Amino acid sequence: MLHSLRKLEGFGLRALDGEIGSVTDFLFDDEKWAVRYLVVNTGGWLSGRTVVISPISVKTVRDEERQIDLILSREHVEESPSIDTQRPVTREMERTYFDYFKWPYYWTGAGVWGVAPEPAGLPIRGAGRGAPARAEADPHLFSAEDVLGYGIEAIDGEFGDVEDFLIEPRSWVIRYLVIDTASWWPSKKTLVSPSWIDSLSWHQRKLRTDLSRATIRSGPFYSPKYPVDREFEEKLHRHYRKRGYWEAGKAA
Repeated sequence: MLHSLRKLEGFGLRALDGEIGSVTDFLFDDEKWAVRYLVVNTGGWLSGRTVVISPISVKTVRDEERQIDLILSREHVEESPSIDTQRPVTREMERTYFDYFKWPYYWTGAGVWGVAPEPAGLPIRGAGRGAPARAEADPHLFSAEDVLGYGIEAIDGEFGDVEDFLIEPRSWVIRYLVIDTASWWPSKKTLVSPSWIDSLSWHQRKLRTDLSRATIRSGPFYSPKYPVDREFEEKLHRHYRKRGYWEAGKAA
C-alpha cells in the first residue's frame, strides 16, 4: 500500500532508546523521485534543533500508532552532522552526513539508492570513500512542503495544483503526485506519475507534464478514501498509454 506524505507529517520518531521528535517535512530529489530525508523537529530535546533522518535508518512505519521506528540511538542522532534545511543543501553536507553513518552514497550507482533499489539493507562502508564532495547546492533536492501548491500544466494549459505525494514505503520512491483539479473540474483529484513530468521549476512554482487536458479530464480520478491498488494503477496507466513502473525490466 502506498503512503501519503502529508499523512506522515506529525508522526513521532522513536530511536532505539527513546523519542527524538516528529516529522515536519521531507526532502526529495527530482531525478529518481525518492525521499532522501525526513525533516524532524526535536521539540524540547536538543533545544528544538531540526535534524534530518535518512530513510536508510527507518526500521518500521506504524500507521495506527503514528510512529516511525529507527535503527539509530538518540546519541547517533544528537552527534550527527547538521544539515540546515533553511538553506540550499550541498553535496558536501550530504557527504559529511553519510560518512558519519558509514553509509554508501545514494547519488553514486545506477539504483534508486545508489547500489540498491531500497534503503534497507545497504552495506556499511568505511568513511571517506566514494565520489568527491562538491560545495555547490544540489539543485535536485526539493522540500515536499514547499512543492505543495505548485501549479501543474498539461501540454495545452494548467489543470491543477499539487496536493500530496504517494510513496512506496519500502523504497521511499514517490510513485504519484496527487493533483487537486477543483478550480478546473470541481471536486476531482487525479494522480500523475513523476515519469510523466517533463520539468519542475522551483522559481516558477510549476510542473509540466507530457499529457493533454482532455486526456487527463477523461481519465480515472482519485479518492483518498480508497487505497491505490494495482488494479487502479493498471487502469490509470492503460488510460494514459504508459508502461507501469512495476513492469521495469520486462521485455516490451
